[in-house]
Amino acid sequence: METPGSQSSLHRANLERVVRAVRLAGSLTQAEIARTTGLSAATVSNIVRELKDGGTVEVTPTSAGGRRARSVSLSGDAGIVIGVDFGHTHLRVAVGNLAHQVLAEEAEPLDVDASADQGFDRAEQLVERLIAATGVDRTKVAGVGLGVPGPIDVESGTLGSTAILPGWGGTKPAEELRERLGVPVHVDNDANLGALGELVWGSGKGVRDLAYIKVASGVGAGLVIDGTIYRGPGGTAGEIGHITLDESGPVCRCGNRGCLETFAAARYVLPLLQPSHGTDLTMEGVVRLARDGDPGCRRVIADVGRHIGSGVANLCNLLNPSRVVLGGDLAEAGELVLGPIRESVGRYAIPSAARQLSVLPGALGGRAEVLGALALALSEMGDSTLLEGALPVAAPAFT
Repeated sequence: METPGSQSSLHRANLERVVRAVRLAGSLTQAEIARTTGLSAATVSNIVRELKDGGTVEVTPTSAGGRRARSVSLSGDAGIVIGVDFGHTHLRVAVGNLAHQVLAEEAEPLDVDASADQGFDRAEQLVERLIAATGVDRTKVAGVGLGVPGPIDVESGTLGSTAILPGWGGTKPAEELRERLGVPVHVDNDANLGALGELVWGSGKGVRDLAYIKVASGVGAGLVIDGTIYRGPGGTAGEIGHITLDESGPVCRCGNRGCLETFAAARYVLPLLQPSHGTDLTMEGVVRLARDGDPGCRRVIADVGRHIGSGVANLCNLLNPSRVVLGGDLAEAGELVLGPIRESVGRYAIPSAARQLSVLPGALGGRAEVLGALALALSEMGDSTLLEGALPVAAPAFT
């Protein structure tokens, strides 16, 4: 038995620190592991050698700063995680390994009026199909990340009332899917997972403070503070769509008037163009037409950008993020929407906060949320299980 403070317990703690750093980053050089964990280069070298001999990590030659280095990642057969993303009109599932490699991914249409049970049944079927397609042993599933388009109560795991998935309010998505799959399931809203996806794989890589703004059927934000998603005590942090822009404006689904969502979300924006462009218009279509030069669509997108920029300015004044990443279909409009966002930020944000802010389109498109679900599963899994059976019971003591 290990005694707290003993050499063996310290060694075990150092092993887990290294495994955690590699697991969260996907891959790191030994120098990066030392900087991340605070361990000495010699200690990291010894631990990496031990983990490699035990089959927990893989080491491959690479270069860093023009010098030869060794890249360390978790073994490809150490386990897999699964990401599930429920959207307004889709279900997307991805399977990845612990080295942050996506092994299989598939999306299919989802009837927004389908019951929660039908949705979870579809998710279960798609998950099982993709696991089978990878050829990975079912027992290697370490966990599942699940994204839903609505607020999740932090304490109970209950999905709040949502107009995006009618009839799902009051359900416990993580519990429902856990019963079907028999593995740990961790749930969060889609904006938070979009932020995680862009933070790990996309336009947020390398920063510690960012806001991911998703504009679709609603408007939400995923907030990253010091490298961690901030959810708030009730799980509703980031509801930027309900910042009031006009007290006499349209009535929002939340019951208030003039929320940002009523000036930017697809359900409110598309009717502005329907008299001239028809009732089958989608936000994706508006963006495409705007890029092709349609004056009406360009004007609407610019207006939406200015409204979003007002909300982003409020975020700048409160949280001072270094980066804002725009997701959803609207991000495909590029500078047609990003320019007006920056214009509003420059007008309404504190000058010092505005100067430090970069506003970028998401790099992952519609995959941001499902990749964020993979990142959530990776971040929530424990490290001790990765070491079980891979290392000798009496590990050599060194610091």
